[in-house]
Amino acid sequence: MPNIQQRYKTEVVPALMKEFSYSTVLRAPRVQKIVLNIGAGDALDNQKVLDGAVADLQLITGQKPVLTKARKSIANFKLREGRQIGVKVTLRGARMWAFLDRLCNVALPRIRDFRGIPSKGFDGRGNFTLGLREQLVFPEIQYDKIDMLRGMEITIVTTAQNDAEGHRLLELLGMPFRRD
Repeated sequence: MPNIQQRYKTEVVPALMKEFSYSTVLRAPRVQKIVLNIGAGDALDNQKVLDGAVADLQLITGQKPVLTKARKSIANFKLREGRQIGVKVTLRGARMWAFLDRLCNVALPRIRDFRGIPSKGFDGRGNFTLGLREQLVFPEIQYDKIDMLRGMEITIVTTAQNDAEGHRLLELLGMPFRRD
């Protein structure tokens, strides 16, 4: 069992129950899944861009990514419905906890001039989305082996009812939020 999952059960749940006065342990919010997404709009011209994105995401997560397709055609972007334009991975269980631990303790502190992540990424239902400019913050990615820098979107889906509960859950789990 990863260290962060053990801390969730022993420290975070009791703290959340006390703070929000939940009647039972099952009411305390928990992390359901983490979705990593790389949008590769360049893939319309060059299909090899998707192969690089798949390789990077597979290295970071240890799981094979799924190709995402365009839902509708947009003429201004030369985009047709059904074209492959990105890759995503959904992490659950042990891989999710291991990734969250690596994200909070290894990857985010490696960002240049890092002062914490802004709290404005919540969606109103307790889920948090964070955007990264480059995949190099993860130690699995070697600078010499990549073909181009890619940004990614990381969405942490929780069972929290509102943003305050979700924020407090992630804060107690060790997410380095900026003090505004």
